[in-house]
Amino acid sequence: MNTDSVLLVMDVQNDFLPGGALAVPRGDEVVPIVNRLAARFDNVILTQDWHPPNHISFASRHPGSKPYDTIDLPYGPQILWPDHCVQGSRGAEFHAALAIEQAQAVIRKGYHAHTDSYSALLEADRRTPTGLAGMLRERGIRRVYCCGLATDFCVAWSALDAQAAGFETYVIEDACRAIDTGGSLDAARRDLAAAGVRVTGSDRI
Repeated sequence: MNTDSVLLVMDVQNDFLPGGALAVPRGDEVVPIVNRLAARFDNVILTQDWHPPNHISFASRHPGSKPYDTIDLPYGPQILWPDHCVQGSRGAEFHAALAIEQAQAVIRKGYHAHTDSYSALLEADRRTPTGLAGMLRERGIRRVYCCGLATDFCVAWSALDAQAAGFETYVIEDACRAIDTGGSLDAARRDLAAAGVRVTGSDRI
């Protein structure tokens, strides 16, 4: 793929795969597709959820709450999750079958205890940048292709932020899988379409 395009591979980590703490249904199916896609790109960047043990998004931090409840935090509504992708844990590691040795960077997300971070470009407070947008601009990237886990959260938020930052942005739908809680997948699809993010398939790249 052209030097002005990047493949952004979201959170292909043990805790998001079958048997993990926050398993995305059929999440393991993306691994061979992502591996094949990555071989076609000159530029590949991985993201990695990387939470401290006391992260504010964990339901265990909020007495009386349970996973998938929504609460209000200073930066807005927050879905509460099972403890997952804790720094240094096996669950936070990339899946062993993910074979992208040529990846040039890993963007770690959610390492601030007080703020969640779905997007690879902006944390959930919508003000704190990760630095990825600047990195891509400095490297002359014009197109961002998003894949990985999960379609309706980290993939969609990253795609929306990349589009808003001025990149031509695509979601590779068959290289993603969704959590789909409370209608989140349909909502993500509507948001992506409204923002002008293009949806494509791995066979068209």
